[in-house]
Amino acid sequence: MATPTYDLLASTTLTTSASSVTFSSIDQSYGDLILVTCAKALNTDDSWLAFNGDQSAGVWSRVRMIGDGSTTATASFSAQPVGYVLRDTTEFSVNIAHINDYSATDKHKTVLSRTNTANTDVRAYASRWGNTAAITSIKLDHDGSDYQVGSTFNLYGVAK
Repeated sequence: MATPTYDLLASTTLTTSASSVTFSSIDQSYGDLILVTCAKALNTDDSWLAFNGDQSAGVWSRVRMIGDGSTTATASFSAQPVGYVLRDTTEFSVNIAHINDYSATDKHKTVLSRTNTANTDVRAYASRWGNTAAITSIKLDHDGSDYQVGSTFNLYGVAK
């Protein structure tokens, strides 16, 4: 069995603020995708992932786990896209999403993601996109605000 490798497919570093970042025409020859961002937003609203432009109600579901060092919480959501949360406007937070079997056309897509922000909390998500289409584009969208200058967005392919 071959050793999986990570290949950088696309990378963006913002030189001006932006409300969204999109990776398109994603190479379909890999097994999984890893999205790594180090971003800061102008407010503490959520960020979302949309696959192939789809944020429609009814095709997304997710569970969320949160810990801040003294309390924990869990919640589940339906009809909401993959959460990718930035909760601090004073520091950059690291966000990692593992998108499983993104090029498969015989199953729904699953995403495991987490975000770490030293000043607030750690969050983990398990999400499902209820669509069997191969993922050809990923849009990161920040509700009501922009990603700040210096935010980085990197998309890796994991070899099959």
